[in-house]
Amino acid sequence: MGTDLRKLATRQAIMRKFAQPVAFMELALNFSLLSLGMPRIVPYRLGLTFLLVGGLCSCGKLTPSGLSGNKPIIGANITPIREIKPQQNNQATVYIQGTVSKQAPLIKQRVYQINDTTGKIWVVTNQTNLQEGQQVVFRGKVRYRSIPLAGKEFGEVYLEEE
Repeated sequence: MGTDLRKLATRQAIMRKFAQPVAFMELALNFSLLSLGMPRIVPYRLGLTFLLVGGLCSCGKLTPSGLSGNKPIIGANITPIREIKPQQNNQATVYIQGTVSKQAPLIKQRVYQINDTTGKIWVVTNQTNLQEGQQVVFRGKVRYRSIPLAGKEFGEVYLEEE
């Protein structure tokens, strides 16, 4: 009998402690659903609806990737230009982000000089619609062109967009 009284007293204490917040939550739920002109909805149906809508939205492409050079990517693995070295492996793929400062036409491509806060590099690409001052992101392979003149090396590192 002593344990029954203790259980009952514990249960009543818990009910008193949480009665007001539970009543307020029920009132808020009923008010919010009724103010929308909706009858009381079974909670699992509402949860299932949100789950299905969220699942369908996650299947679609909501934002462009930004890898085409038109928009910067936030949080991507961007390499500062000063860290791109001539001795890097020619198969290394890097992402760079910066501002177009110069451009030069080639036969079927264009070359853009990209500046970031750490340096500048030339990028060979098929894109022809970039303007000077535009913020861009490129993904490409690091290349090095050796130009020896009079016993001196005037080669330069550049990026070839993938």
